[in-house]
Amino acid sequence: MTKQWANSLTGRWCFLAFSILLNACSNGLTVSTNMGSAIWTASAANLSNWLHWSLGNMLLIEGVVVAITNLILLGKFDYFRLIRNLLYIIPFSYILQWFAELFNYLGVSSLNIWIRVILDIIGLFGISAAVSLYQRANLIMHPNDDFPYILRFRFMHGSAVWSQWVSYIPPIILIIISVIETHQLVAVNFGTVYNILTQGALIGWSDRHFFSKLHHHLNYKH
Repeated sequence: MTKQWANSLTGRWCFLAFSILLNACSNGLTVSTNMGSAIWTASAANLSNWLHWSLGNMLLIEGVVVAITNLILLGKFDYFRLIRNLLYIIPFSYILQWFAELFNYLGVSSLNIWIRVILDIIGLFGISAAVSLYQRANLIMHPNDDFPYILRFRFMHGSAVWSQWVSYIPPIILIIISVIETHQLVAVNFGTVYNILTQGALIGWSDRHFFSKLHHHLNYKH
């Protein structure tokens, strides 16, 4: 693979397709292990538990709200960026649920707790690697990942770690509100804390080492 091909339009679309599958599969694996999901997925699960809506629908609604927030952060109403965000979240929300059901069918949820911890860590790394790929390709992106991407390059001087941590504030607030209303905490476990502490660093590592010939394709002015 040459650097020129990796950064061509064809290469970027190939990386995008691979990253969508990797992200959905990895998220589905973390849900199936029940050892803690990524923070946005966990917030959607808690909202689903509170409002009694399906997880897929909750992920979709949450994504639309974040997509609009991203436009506010950019300071302009970018119709094309909004459409790209929606093109990602509409299929992704339900593909994730399909992968989770597939892993449950394969018996992942019934495995020994330590095996599930290992699988959860693998899934969380897969999420970070996938986010790194489609942030760099920057063709269409999940709004929940576009959010820290905008923070990273517009406000955080390129820091993947700080932008990731700041982007966790809204889902943490949503989880707290849901717990107050339901007195129940779901989808939050070891993996959720691990994700909060490491995802920014893992995305930065993936930028440098996971298909490193693909570089960031920024499409807005600083």
